[in-house]
Amino acid sequence: MSEQAAAVKTINVKELTKKILNHEEVFILDARNTDDFDDWKIEGKNVHIINAPYFDLLEGVDSIVDKLPKDTAIYVVCAKGGSSEFVAEQIAEAGFTNVYSIEGGMKAYSEHLEPIKIGDLKNGGAIYQFVRIGKGCLSYLVESQGTGAMIDTNRMLEPYEQFIKQHNIKLTHVLDTHLHADHISGGRKLAENQEATYYLPPKDAEEVTFDFTPIQDGDVYNLGETTIKAIYSPGHTIGSTSFLIDDQYLLTGDILFIDSIGRPDLAGKAEDWVGDLRNTLYNRYNDLPEELLVLPAHYMGINEMNDNGSISKRLGILYKENHGLNIENEAEFRKTVTENLPPQPNSYQEIRETNMGKITPDEEKQREMEIGPNRCAVR
Repeated sequence: MSEQAAAVKTINVKELTKKILNHEEVFILDARNTDDFDDWKIEGKNVHIINAPYFDLLEGVDSIVDKLPKDTAIYVVCAKGGSSEFVAEQIAEAGFTNVYSIEGGMKAYSEHLEPIKIGDLKNGGAIYQFVRIGKGCLSYLVESQGTGAMIDTNRMLEPYEQFIKQHNIKLTHVLDTHLHADHISGGRKLAENQEATYYLPPKDAEEVTFDFTPIQDGDVYNLGETTIKAIYSPGHTIGSTSFLIDDQYLLTGDILFIDSIGRPDLAGKAEDWVGDLRNTLYNRYNDLPEELLVLPAHYMGINEMNDNGSISKRLGILYKENHGLNIENEAEFRKTVTENLPPQPNSYQEIRETNMGKITPDEEKQREMEIGPNRCAVR
């Protein structure tokens, strides 16, 4: 390797995520194919990103030199971390001295989980949000008096288990708000590893091949001095269930987001479930206290992030600002949520079957199935 090539450094996705969440200026060159880039990319409030496919840079980077900053770091990303090293070396050889290749590429970025404390519980304890920044998935750990509950667990269990161990938490409950279609749930495996009980809404579980404890409307789970109350809230799926934590926090799953509402079509039942969705959003949620802090299972874009990188907003504010909660005409609502839908999530049917236990893809196949953005919301 030449001295210039040796000047190329690497950065892991945890370090990169910290920079993004801290709103640092970050310049990224994405060397993937343009179609992949247009579908899904690294985003942030101060992220500046350009796309230059690897195959266009094999003979050098002359075509993009004028687009590269001279005085700030350049971070190069590709799909898996190999092509970005080559491109970073090309940039270094062109005279740029502060060049990084992002380790593991977009695959690693898609899997990173960043824990952020949301707040304290009024009866003691705290709630933490795990932000999967590269996928837009959100999962939660509720802790009270040394006992814990995980909600909407992703398949990468190590970050959760490290956090649980570091904070000396005994996990007793693992719950999924619904049968997920955009990412593979790690809930059942985490419950097994931690000797906890795994819970799932039974109306979403008619085809599952494993044992679980059913979640019924009104069920209350005691966690130290904290209570988790199940609120049946169908619409995204027929079994979708929300969780009310100590009358402070409302975990809405994929029913209500910060800037949108859940799509009802991922099981092919849009026309059947749109009425359930409207009833949940316009009646059931509307009866809840407006000071509840809404914590969804996904977010759609970086604009939904709070200053600390978390995703949340008061229910009363959402009823004023979220377009999906302000469509008075039922026919217009029905049209919005059945005709105004983004493409289906990548491999969503295979993901549903995996979450049912019908198929058991290997680790690499699971990664491939999850590549790309989440698409659980109406546009």
